[in-house]
Amino acid sequence: MVDTTVLMLVGVLLLLVNAVGVFLVALQLPGTWLMLGATVAVAWWRWDGWSGVGVIGGWTLVLLLVLALLGELVEFLGPAMGAVKEKSSRRAAVLAVVGGVVGAIVGTIVLAFLPVVGTLIGAVVGSGLFSMLGDLWAGREWEPALRGGKGAAIGRFWGALGKLIIAVVMWLVVAGALVWP
Repeated sequence: MVDTTVLMLVGVLLLLVNAVGVFLVALQLPGTWLMLGATVAVAWWRWDGWSGVGVIGGWTLVLLLVLALLGELVEFLGPAMGAVKEKSSRRAAVLAVVGGVVGAIVGTIVLAFLPVVGTLIGAVVGSGLFSMLGDLWAGREWEPALRGGKGAAIGRFWGALGKLIIAVVMWLVVAGALVWP
C-alpha cells in the first residue's frame, strides 16, 4: 500500500516537473532536457532491467532521447533553413541561429510583461534581424537581405512551435508510460 502510494506521488511529481519542462520550452529554454533528466532519474530509481518492468522502461527513455534531439534539431535548423530557403548567405544562416538565442533573452527581459510571447517575439525578431545583418555583411543588397531575414524569422517561429509540440509529445509519452508501464 505504501509502495503504491509512493509510486503514485512520484508519478504525479514527474508529470509536474515535465509540465515545467514544457513551459521552459515555450520560454525558449532547454526544457526537453529537464524532462529527459527527470524521467531518467525516476526510471533509475525503480529500474528493473531493460525489459521495462519498472516504472519507466528502457525503450521509453530511448524514445524520449530521440524526441529531445529532434526538438533541438527542429529549433536550431528552423531559422537557418528559413534563411537558406531565401538564398541567404551561410553567414546569415549562422547568425540567424545566434540571433534567435540573443533575441529570446532580450525579448524575455524587454517584454517581461508578455511572459511567453515576449520570449518568442524576441527569438523571431532576433533571428530575422541577425540574418539580415549577416547578409548585408556578406555584401547582399537590402531587398534580398530583408527577404532572407523574413525567411529566418518565419523559420524560427516554426522551429519554436515544432519544439513545443515535441515537448508536449514527450509529456504524453511519459504520462502513457506511467499509466501503462
